[in-house]
Amino acid sequence: MCGFIGFTGNREDRRDVAEAMSAKIWHRGPDGEGYFFEDNINFGFRRLSFLDLTHGSQPMTTHCGRYTIVFNGEIYNYRILRTQLEEKGRTFATKSDTEVLLQMYAEYGQEMLTQLRGMFAFVVYDKESGDIFAARDFFGIKPFYYGIFGGELLFGSEIKAFLPHPDFEKEINPAALAGYLAFQYSPLEETMFKGVYKLQPAHFMQFSGGKLHIERYWQAEFEGRKIEGRGKNAEVALSSAVEEIDAVLGESINMHYSMSDVPIGTFLSSGVDSSLLAARFGGEKSFTVGFDYDGYNEIEYAAELSADLGLTNHNRLITTAEYWDSLGKIQYHMDEPLADPAAVALYFVSETAAQHVKGVLSGEGADELFGGYNIYQEPRSLRPMKIFPKFVRRGLGAVASKLPVFKGRNFFIRASQSLEERYIGNAKMFTEKERETILKDKTHFVPSHQITAPYFTKMPKKYDDVTKMQQLDIQMWMVGDILLKADKMTMAHCLEGRVPYLDKEVFNVAAKLPTKFRVTKKATKYAFRLAAAKHLDEKWAKKRKLGFPVPIRLWLKEAIYYARVKSAFESDASAQFFNTEAIVTLLDAHKLGKADNSRKIWTIYMFLLWYDEFFA
Repeated sequence: MCGFIGFTGNREDRRDVAEAMSAKIWHRGPDGEGYFFEDNINFGFRRLSFLDLTHGSQPMTTHCGRYTIVFNGEIYNYRILRTQLEEKGRTFATKSDTEVLLQMYAEYGQEMLTQLRGMFAFVVYDKESGDIFAARDFFGIKPFYYGIFGGELLFGSEIKAFLPHPDFEKEINPAALAGYLAFQYSPLEETMFKGVYKLQPAHFMQFSGGKLHIERYWQAEFEGRKIEGRGKNAEVALSSAVEEIDAVLGESINMHYSMSDVPIGTFLSSGVDSSLLAARFGGEKSFTVGFDYDGYNEIEYAAELSADLGLTNHNRLITTAEYWDSLGKIQYHMDEPLADPAAVALYFVSETAAQHVKGVLSGEGADELFGGYNIYQEPRSLRPMKIFPKFVRRGLGAVASKLPVFKGRNFFIRASQSLEERYIGNAKMFTEKERETILKDKTHFVPSHQITAPYFTKMPKKYDDVTKMQQLDIQMWMVGDILLKADKMTMAHCLEGRVPYLDKEVFNVAAKLPTKFRVTKKATKYAFRLAAAKHLDEKWAKKRKLGFPVPIRLWLKEAIYYARVKSAFESDASAQFFNTEAIVTLLDAHKLGKADNSRKIWTIYMFLLWYDEFFA
């Protein structure tokens, strides 16, 4: 795993600037660095060695001198691709996947992208044309940021690398803040830094003659297949689907584990995703963290499972003080504010793993591909309300929204709305009305459903509501939250994270599953769990997902942490963005037990810590 930076322009201080930018992402590659300066392009690279430890250095240039690449990621089918290239007469000087990627571009140009299997963000400079080509992997596992400042293109693996560049103008993007308050992550293509953008997953970018062209090269689409009839036909279809899942997962897990010249371990909570990885990855070490609060500690479960599997479990109990003291540092590493409390657990479990291995397997993506979130059962639970005409449901929802909180109130409100109106992803922090109340600057306010609308509009009409939810989460929630923290928290400790469930071939199998093989009345990830049961005892295959739970609801009622958050809420920095009285009222109501505002409070507090790291 690595990191890179780059910028155009033939400035006199280009080496000093490149070295300063590269130093900002030292944690992405402590094993080495490299630079390339020629014509109008400047590359910097940090290396964390995994393959061809002696000869895989970057930037890398083709024998003829025409193409130069910087690349972050792993190409898991590089050996197959290399053989095909050799048959075409291409020769190689190294055994690295970087050289295969470079030669693939030289041979096929942008058409090479769909042949890849892996995680990647890379940039290729063409000396002959002066053009720059960049691409990001199918699911957005690896990050890629870019922007044009002072007429020059800046790009890199992390936004903080832009800070030393003399032309970079550091400014808050108020539209991103408004979106963040609803989604708990920055949901826009433009980041929280004005003028800095994220290249979206499965997109490539060309920079030629000072102009940018961006295009999608692949789309994750579900087939929406239905199983006709019941009984024997359905049983045969389910059995076949489980066998397919089992086979493709085994191949992907083995590929992600075996392609390395250094030790690999696996993260282990006690959910089925990480448990299956532990059972099948073939390594020796698992890593777990827990908190010093009853009910928020999975170490005992993970240690028991590891013992059953013959693994050594390395674990750590995180104290409350450690957790709170790490928050600013974590928001710095995240680049953009993220209010997911699980990011902190991931930070500490990565720190623990980095003491023993250079890479880990992790279970991201299984829920989105196979239907694992409990919210995916909502369309089924709302189905009884469909007997009422739409205007009746609307009326009931309108009445319920005006009444004091009562059990079932939210059911009537959500049943009155279409999926496109009510669903923005796994997290919805602040409603439109709440955001209008707490935000000072409302000029950049965009309703949440307007942000998600373009994604829903492009979905095939054959999709049912569950499939629409999964599709939206793959394109938004998974990229903006799940994969953001997976990459940034592992890389904060010079650790490579690999995600076997987010493999193109795994998705092709998941995409064929009928909805009822994904989500049933009693279970999520139904067919996936049946496949996992082939390798795990029933208590592990059916265990409810916790995923390193965090007791923030309880902490925010304790005097020491209530006071810490209140101080931030009443600060001058906070007053630039928020109505102080409104957000303190949220905090006080939570402390007094009048409402559970913990996630909303956390969302504001994480933004303020992020702001303090980058702007204060």
